[in-house]
Amino acid sequence: MEFLILAVVIALVAVGAISGLVVSSRKKKQLPPAPPPSTPTITAPPAEPQVGEDAAPTVEEPRRTIEEVVLPEAEAAAPEAPVVVEPEVPAAPEIEVPAPTAGRLVRLRARLARSQNTLGKGLLTLLSREHLDEDTWEEIEETLLTADVGVKPTQELVDRLRERVKVLGTRTPEELRTLLREELLTLVGTDYDRAVRTESATDTPGVVMVVGVNGTGKTTTTGKLARVLVADGRSVVLGAADTFRAAAADQLQTWGERVGARTVRGPEGGDPASIAFDAVKEGIAEGADVVLIDTAGRLHTKTGLMDELGKVKRVVEKHGPLDEILLVLDATTGQNGLMQARVFAEVVDITGIVLTKLDGTAKGGIVVAVQRELGVPVKLVGLGEGPDDLAPFEPEAFVDALIGD
Repeated sequence: MEFLILAVVIALVAVGAISGLVVSSRKKKQLPPAPPPSTPTITAPPAEPQVGEDAAPTVEEPRRTIEEVVLPEAEAAAPEAPVVVEPEVPAAPEIEVPAPTAGRLVRLRARLARSQNTLGKGLLTLLSREHLDEDTWEEIEETLLTADVGVKPTQELVDRLRERVKVLGTRTPEELRTLLREELLTLVGTDYDRAVRTESATDTPGVVMVVGVNGTGKTTTTGKLARVLVADGRSVVLGAADTFRAAAADQLQTWGERVGARTVRGPEGGDPASIAFDAVKEGIAEGADVVLIDTAGRLHTKTGLMDELGKVKRVVEKHGPLDEILLVLDATTGQNGLMQARVFAEVVDITGIVLTKLDGTAKGGIVVAVQRELGVPVKLVGLGEGPDDLAPFEPEAFVDALIGD
């Protein structure tokens, strides 16, 4: 009996064990697969708190998606849209303050003296010889003629020097210098009215017309004269009546802008007389002190130019009389310059002369020759390329530069 009970117990235990294995096997088949291992999020170690500060809690940076990483980088790599640069509006030119004109020729004396030593120093050397024979006097004449003094003025000067040296007898260097200075001043002329007339007898502006052939520095002289007038406190309107030379109006306008003078201009190839008329009209409307008119300067051998200048003069005079007509001559041209002066004087009434390039290869005697030719004074001289190198002509300063100290 006991054996039977033991066999039943063993059988029950065996059946329970087998049932457990079957259930366990079924449960294993029903479990879902384990998820793949994910990349661990790495966070930066917390910063150590500074002395006197509480440690801030560690905040874990949120993970970014593929869109958040790739798209901004792609946008950064894309080419930027072209930047449209607006053109800059040119600033108005700064108005210059020209140097005062008083004593300007004296300040430029050294520059003039360097180019005129042949005349003054040559005459002093010849007059200092112990014996002034005929050969010496012929050399003195040659020196004067080479300096473009002219035949008649040369003969007059030599005759006066002969007489004064004979009376003087012994000649010290200082006596010769004084004698030569006095005779040269007489030759150049100290009794001319050399002021540039820029004041009208009426309430209208003074009107100055500038004439001369191309290449003499006519337009540049007009611009420099504007600076002279502005330096003396005058208001100026410029008339660009040289419509036949390319860029002449632009050049004159640039000169005017530097000193705050307005330029009246017209189309290239336009009627010069019409522009000159409008310039004077504008000058009257603005209450300007002076109107400067730059005219065409083609070769003087062309009759058309001379007719044109006559027309400009007549049209401008409808507003009132011209106060000054300045002829610009290149001092280096010598006798050719004198021929130009004759032709211009036949068409318009020249009232004054401007000699340019007097500091170059020019001979100082041209001052005497052109005054004798036209019977009008040299009023202005150009002694360089600088904007303030136009100076009122002063006979004393000029002669002192000729003979040196």
